[in-house]
Amino acid sequence: MITFVVSLVLLACGYFFYGKLAERVFGPDNRPTPAVSMTDGIDYVEMPTWKVFLIQLLNIAGTGPIFGALMGAVFGPVVFLWIVFGCILGGAVHDYFTGMISVRMGGASVSEIVGKYLGRGMKQVMRVFSVLLLVLVGTVFVTSPATLLAMLTPERLGVPFWVAAILLYYLLATLLPIDKLIGKLYPVFGVVLIVMVVGIAGGLIAKGYALPELTLQNLHPDGKPVWPYLFVTVACGAISGFHATQSPMMARCMKKESDGRKVFYGAMIAEGVIALIWAAAGVAFYGAAGGLQKALSSLGQSGVVYEISTSLLGIVGGALAVVGVVACPVTSGDTAFRSARLTLADWFHIDQSKIQKRLLLTVPLLAVGALLTQLNFDVIWRYFSWANQSLAMIALWAAAVYISRERPGPACLMAALPALFMSGVSSTYILMADEGFRISQAWAYPLGAVFTGACGVLFLLHVLRYKEMK
Repeated sequence: MITFVVSLVLLACGYFFYGKLAERVFGPDNRPTPAVSMTDGIDYVEMPTWKVFLIQLLNIAGTGPIFGALMGAVFGPVVFLWIVFGCILGGAVHDYFTGMISVRMGGASVSEIVGKYLGRGMKQVMRVFSVLLLVLVGTVFVTSPATLLAMLTPERLGVPFWVAAILLYYLLATLLPIDKLIGKLYPVFGVVLIVMVVGIAGGLIAKGYALPELTLQNLHPDGKPVWPYLFVTVACGAISGFHATQSPMMARCMKKESDGRKVFYGAMIAEGVIALIWAAAGVAFYGAAGGLQKALSSLGQSGVVYEISTSLLGIVGGALAVVGVVACPVTSGDTAFRSARLTLADWFHIDQSKIQKRLLLTVPLLAVGALLTQLNFDVIWRYFSWANQSLAMIALWAAAVYISRERPGPACLMAALPALFMSGVSSTYILMADEGFRISQAWAYPLGAVFTGACGVLFLLHVLRYKEMK
């Protein structure tokens, strides 16, 4: 219980103190935001700050901070350290700077941001990479809520029915102006999400479950190493490159730059709280990391969420909790496809004011997503997880270059240090993982360190070269 409470306090302190430092480094001012200067009634729409915050939270809080936290909890309470410090020092910094740089660049997508600060070659890589990632995310966030909804409804309304229904909703959400469907539904879903999370935490405490205390021991039943697997398993809830694709959408809707800390840094901290609660719930409910792993193997992630929710909150409360878990991925999946549309529109300079041109991009994206739902969910999740953290690495390097140019000096370390960390995570994971090169740990660790060091040297050389040019 002490570890859990301290973790919550640290997340709150992270928002008020480290978030304020990030804001000071960026230096928001009174210049007109894209929502004001580029309004088009479709994607550039000024909305109230509280609504922009809720949309951002629901954009980023898919099944990731729930499923990922449950799978990460199999490593034991060490997952708390990654959620707390990864969120404060990495994820929230990543989200804040990608969002605010997008504001300064007229709501540009992450590929355009990377292209400006890491070069044209990286821009082309990121255009392809981010679209593929967004389609993977959209696919993941079709399959998982469809599975949960099938559990709650009559047998005739099975997974295929709910997949089709969700894809139809995604079509509407991707095409319509952002303030129409998304802007009206998300506040309701936000309330459900908050009630769900508070209910799970309250149920654990009220029913006397022993919340795990911190230990650095790796408790994974199969002995899977914490480095780098934990840091890829728990992406959303700690740091997630997917968020860099979502922040530009809200960069097009913010009224003023000073709202950035509330919207971008604040939403990531809130997602960290969600992940923390579900990680604690997984270990506390099943008694140990081994028990949680057995439950995940036999019931799947959706089944574990359903069992925990109904056991802690009863039928009505459990249904409310599951609806919250359904709302999270659905409200990330629709904006994943919307972000993919906007990325392609930026790439090929396709005006999005006419619905015919929005359909031209949206229908093929959803068709690919529908085909991918036929693949094994676990396989898609593993590739999504690595791609997700690789995108976070690249976005953080772009942020570090931005800071080094705008505020020469040690301020760039705020983004450069987590960028180095994620370079090590991403490279070591793909070297070791089953879906990667399957290199032994003895070789993968030093090779990952070499890659990380090379990234650091290249960044340092860039900073020195830019300084000489000025």
